[in-house]
Amino acid sequence: MNAITPVRSSLNAARRERELAELTAGPGRVVDVLVVGLGATGAGVALDAASRGLSVAAIDAHDLAFGTSRWSSKLIHGGLRYLASGLVDVAHESAVERGVLMRNTAPHLVRALPFVMPLTPMVSRRAAAITRAGLIAGDGLRMAARTPRTVLPGPRRLSAVETLRLAPALRPYGLRGGFLSWDGQLCDDARLVTGIARTAAAHGATILTRCRALTLSGDGALVRDELTGTEHTIRARRVINAAGVWAGGLVDGVALRPSRGTHLVVRAEALRGLTAGMHVPIPGARSRFILVLPQGDGRVYIGLTDEPADGPIPDVPTPTEAEIGFLLDTLDSALDVPIKRAEVIGAFAGLRPLLDADGATADISRKHAVLTSADGVVTIVGGKLTTYRRMAEDAVDAAFPDAAPSRTARIPLVGAAPQRELAGLNAPRRLVQRYGTEAPLLTALAREDATLLEPVVPGLPVIGAELAWAVRHEGALDTSDLLDRRTRIGLVTADREAAGPAAEAALRAPAEVG
Repeated sequence: MNAITPVRSSLNAARRERELAELTAGPGRVVDVLVVGLGATGAGVALDAASRGLSVAAIDAHDLAFGTSRWSSKLIHGGLRYLASGLVDVAHESAVERGVLMRNTAPHLVRALPFVMPLTPMVSRRAAAITRAGLIAGDGLRMAARTPRTVLPGPRRLSAVETLRLAPALRPYGLRGGFLSWDGQLCDDARLVTGIARTAAAHGATILTRCRALTLSGDGALVRDELTGTEHTIRARRVINAAGVWAGGLVDGVALRPSRGTHLVVRAEALRGLTAGMHVPIPGARSRFILVLPQGDGRVYIGLTDEPADGPIPDVPTPTEAEIGFLLDTLDSALDVPIKRAEVIGAFAGLRPLLDADGATADISRKHAVLTSADGVVTIVGGKLTTYRRMAEDAVDAAFPDAAPSRTARIPLVGAAPQRELAGLNAPRRLVQRYGTEAPLLTALAREDATLLEPVVPGLPVIGAELAWAVRHEGALDTSDLLDRRTRIGLVTADREAAGPAAEAALRAPAEVG
């Protein structure tokens, strides 16, 4: 069992109320660092700082993983795209961080996913040769990052028969085979953020959702409890702004140019038994693909776009019909039977917090940047989900240059364990892949109520115990937390409506006090 017990890492309404009161009880309380934003980077900052022995308060106006961190492709990239753009340092950093997640910190949440790139008639032989060279280079990144092939196998050429076996929905006419490659896939990006935040809490960090920063300064913030409307002052020696696309609204001089990445959600049947991810080349574009990503819950994600997102920043971005049409058209260029618009059962979009620069958003560097304002607020922006840990490390180094070195590359997240230990757990495989060593504790909830082992929605694998666990240990405070972030039921409107009563019942049930 992971050394971090559920009691130490548990987030729930009672703990939030108690710790908010303690943090704001009087003018004498000063924490070492206040972190604003609880996406992957902000939660990572909280863990990094707390594990170095600093006192930490981390707040978010909404919930864990409310913003960009829950709208990703659920991939832990090895950096191949950045290598193709000449960003060797970014590519190597991505490959290293992928290895850290898969081997050390989150092997229960990240696993190897095979990808097929079909060689359709639209892929010239020259383009195929370039792709092959890129995959070989990507395997070189894996070796440079010291990730063994037992974790990530190497690439190889596929015959047409092998390609169709992995991706039966492809059009067989003119198919010359394909390339097989491997990358890391998250079971769920929001689950990763929850795991980071809970691990930070286990190391002593105060994690407060529904706590909005109204103004920031170098020595603290004015905040509002969004549940009561009460305003408080939090004092801190340092403030780190990790608010993602909202970071520029809190600190002057932070210029962002967000880009919108849209994904579609379809039932697995629409792709006729797809057992691997797919890279589908975008016609007329060089070295650009859309991704087809089976999720293991009967759904498949198709993405993603890269479009400028001008204007005010919405809480929840909305995909456009033009983006949906683009993704379907690109995918249909490789399929035997096109996917109809009516078969799209859901769609989601996320905004990337890119630094403002000239040119198309697809060409803006994914490097992260650490900026320090005149009054000392440290802001971390840019980057990508895969490198959240390194981004957090750099932000803490900037705020506390004399602090002890970061330890987070060696700190397992809640539930993490070596694969051999995970394989021996007495719990359903799906729960092990989402909760790791805590999976047996979820199944034990059935001793309280046998209905908790039943699916929340017919046809989906999410069970009632997951909702109960989210309320007791993962800080879920309302139905949206449960359905949109602790689980992804809410991606499909009909499923969300069907799961509503179960979510409300979970919130009404007595919760353990942590």
